[in-house]
Parts: sequence; C-alpha cells; structure tokens
Amino acid sequence: MSSREELNPVALLVALVGTRFPARLHHLPTAESTNTLLLEAAANGAPEGTLYLADAQTRGRGRGGHTWHSSPGPSGEPVGLYLSVLAKPALPLREALWISLTTGLAVQSAVKTVTGLDLDIRWPNDLLFTDPSGTSKKLGGILVETAVNPGEDALLRYAVIGIGLNINHASFPPDLAAIATSLRIATGQPHSRNALLVAILRALDLELTQLEAHQPDLLTRFTAASTWVRGKRVDVPEQGGYTGTTAGLDPNGYLLVDAGDHTQRTVLSGGVREIPEPTPVH
Repeated sequence: MSSREELNPVALLVALVGTRFPARLHHLPTAESTNTLLLEAAANGAPEGTLYLADAQTRGRGRGGHTWHSSPGPSGEPVGLYLSVLAKPALPLREALWISLTTGLAVQSAVKTVTGLDLDIRWPNDLLFTDPSGTSKKLGGILVETAVNPGEDALLRYAVIGIGLNINHASFPPDLAAIATSLRIATGQPHSRNALLVAILRALDLELTQLEAHQPDLLTRFTAASTWVRGKRVDVPEQGGYTGTTAGLDPNGYLLVDAGDHTQRTVLSGGVREIPEPTPVH
C-alpha cells in the first residue's frame, strides 16, 4: 500500500459506530497540538468522545514537557497518527494514572492486530519496539492531561488522552534516529493509518468501558504486557536521581523500584531509563 494514504473521515465514522467516538471527529491537516486544542474544547463543555486528529503537529507535546516529533514526510505526506480524545471516566484523582496504563494496552493491542508487531510498554506511557539486536526504540507515546471536580472526593472531571504513533516514517532526523523508530522501519513495509486509527479507538473504547467498571485485572495485565514492571535495571531521575531494579506496581499503578540503598521507592513521574548490562570482559 502507499504511504500517501489519506484518512477517510466518513469511513472512520462508520467503522466507529457503537463506540463513544462517532460524529465527534475533528480532522485537521496541521495543528500546534491536538491536546492543547482538546483541553480548550473540554474546558468549554465538549462532550465525551470528542476527538481531534492532525496529520502533523508543529508543537506536539509529550509527558514531562518533552516535545513529540510529528512532522510530515519528505514530500509533505502524512506519516503518523497524532490524536487526542476526551474521556470522562468516574474515577478518583488517585486513579488517574490508570488512564495512561489502559491507553498503553489499547495501543499495544491495536498495533498487534493490524501489523502483527509486538510492542513493549515502558511505564507508564511509551510504546517501544525492540529489534533483533536487542536495541529498543520509541515508536509511540501517550500524554494524559486531566481536570478535577472540586470537592472532598477529588473526582476527575475529564481526561484528555493524547496518542502519538510513528507509522510510515522512512527515517528520522539525526538527533532522533538512535532513539526513535516507526512501524514502517520495524516491519519493512508501510501501514494503513485508517486501519490503525480504527483499531486504536475501538480498543481504547473497550478499555475505558472496562476501566469505568472498575476492572480488577488492569495492573495484572499491564505487568504482563511490559518488561519494565519487574526485573529491569533502571535509572530514575526524580528524588535527586537513583538506580535500582523494578519491582512491580503499587495499588494505584505507580512503579516500585528496589533502590541501590536497600529501600523500595515509588516512581511518580515517569522518565525511567534502562541501565545497560555491562559488557563481559574476557
């Protein structure tokens, strides 16, 4: 198939019947940031399921204030998916992280369904592909931004879920080539943005429905889907910086790390990175 495939809003709406997304899709050739646009719409009362989708972003944002590479291809063709959806789950603020975790599972499942590719999830929000040499590169990312209802219970008012996925990029700028990849690079062939968008949104709708029903197995499923949750030697940038080995998730979904000072710490803000194993000396 051609990597110049255009998104088909009418076909998308038909494919999404039965989910929370039909008839609320805003497709833009270019946007500064779909999350920024949807946050403004959400603050003005946009209904749940509102979706902003851009072919390219000029100021795409990632977790922790990082930027997200979301430029078009060399001939101006759209090569990635950059979208934000509005959800209004009845969750307390302490469980807000679960939205990132459940979105990661949805994207991982959708990519597997459409491309057959197995992706890893770096807690809490990065989709990685590990090539045969053992090198892991980032292929997708998730940014969830929330608002809270006033009151003692601190219930979420809404969540804007941003998803960026590298699909048909043939290459990346030199400063990103060592850490980023795409589905096209990973599989050697282009993939349908329409098919991936439908699969992601249908999987996300199902995951959000289960989340609202207080599914008991989210943390178990995330642990099984991510090699980063247990037994990974990592560097953690918060609390002054420390190293340790990942040791599971706490009841709210935060990452536990057995630190080098023989304490167990809770990672709150992400940004963990793997510590490479030392090369054996012969």
